[in-house]
Parts: sequence; C-alpha cells; structure tokens
Amino acid sequence: MDSSLITQRLGDQLRQRRCNRGLTQAALAALAGITRQKVIAIEKDDLSVGMMAYARVLAALDAELTVVSAAMPRLDEIHGVFD
Repeated sequence: MDSSLITQRLGDQLRQRRCNRGLTQAALAALAGITRQKVIAIEKDDLSVGMMAYARVLAALDAELTVVSAAMPRLDEIHGVFD
C-alpha cells in the first residue's frame, strides 16, 4: 500500500474525530501541545510530519493507532471463520 494513502486515511480519520468532538484545529493543537500548522499538515496528509506529532494528536483525541493488514487475508489465515 502506498504511504501517502495511509497518511491520507489517518489524516481523514483524525479530522473526523476532531470535528465529532467539536474541536477547532487551534483547540486540538493546544491540547496536543503542537502548532495549528502541524494539525493542518496532519489533516492534509503531509508526509513530512513526524510520528511524535501524530502521537500527540492521537493522545489529545483519546485515540490510539491500530495496525491492521492492508492486504486481503489468505485462505489459511481465515480457516475456521465460516465453520
């Protein structure tokens, strides 16, 4: 999977969570201890944003990152699912 697609999806999900909580970008930045420009960069999937900024935003939103496979599982990996 392309890394820009991953950052785009993550930025979209973080923006949606921020909006659902009624936070402005400035308010989220203040909670996360980063600049508003960094929040904008995260939401616009800027590849230059470091993991620490993502971690601070996730923590400020009471969220965590879950790593899941981007590929379809093989048949032997889903054995027993349809039993």
